[in-house]
Amino acid sequence: MRLSEFYRLAIKLGSSFDPRGKRPWRYPDSAILFGSGKTEVRKIFVGIDIETGELLLADKLRRQEGLDLVVAHHPEGAALASLAEVMLLQVEMLKRMGISPAVAQQLVEERRIEVRRRLSSANHMRSVDTARILGLPFICLHTPADNLAAYFIAKELRKKQPKTLAAIIEILNRIPEYKEAAGNLSGPRIILGNPLSRPGKIFVEMTGGTEGSKKAFKSLARKGVRTLISMHLSEEHLKSVKDADLNVIIAGHVSSDTLGLNLLLDGIEIKEKLEVIACSGFRRFRRNARL
Repeated sequence: MRLSEFYRLAIKLGSSFDPRGKRPWRYPDSAILFGSGKTEVRKIFVGIDIETGELLLADKLRRQEGLDLVVAHHPEGAALASLAEVMLLQVEMLKRMGISPAVAQQLVEERRIEVRRRLSSANHMRSVDTARILGLPFICLHTPADNLAAYFIAKELRKKQPKTLAAIIEILNRIPEYKEAAGNLSGPRIILGNPLSRPGKIFVEMTGGTEGSKKAFKSLARKGVRTLISMHLSEEHLKSVKDADLNVIIAGHVSSDTLGLNLLLDGIEIKEKLEVIACSGFRRFRRNARL
């Protein structure tokens, strides 16, 4: 398939599992960073973080055995500069937990401004410039993949109805991406709460650009949320979660990103099978069943 079709399918899949509902959504943190949409894509080089080192490796492989496209999960270039824009979908996530639209909007907007300010000093174009100089087609797929990971985990938990935090860990560790991470000592873990505690109402926080508002946790607790499942949690966010007296399970950052990318690639490969070279923390696991 052509690169433009590959990208279009990825965005369509992400939109199908967006917390705001199925419709054509725009994801500024996902983009064709360099290359022509007419490029034929059969063999791809996929990683969680793609920077200059990975691009140089991809270029070497391209010269030795052929390669059509480099795919990053985390955004680079203009997609990184636009990361804060996708945080608007967190409003819907908070509303689903019972927080009023006005409060949800205020919490997300405050955090969006903070994230935009933090990113403003980054050297966004380093990796994109490397791809341009090497002539390597390069894209990033961030929120579309995260949408699929969040949906998949929430669906698994609804289906299996775990009675304890330990049971949630068992469910996660049966998923290939988390099982692989556990073998590398970076698997899911409980960082707040007792393994035998009941999880109560669960908030799966795995999409929306980056971590949400630190002020949201007490609001979530007031609406009955007892357990937070996240990819990662900063120290500042952890302190706020402790103050809200929530249980916290960290599923794992790279492993959760890998899950989302795998689900995305599964959907794209329904159209056409691809050869995948996995790098930078990514591991390819294929699933036969659709979401």
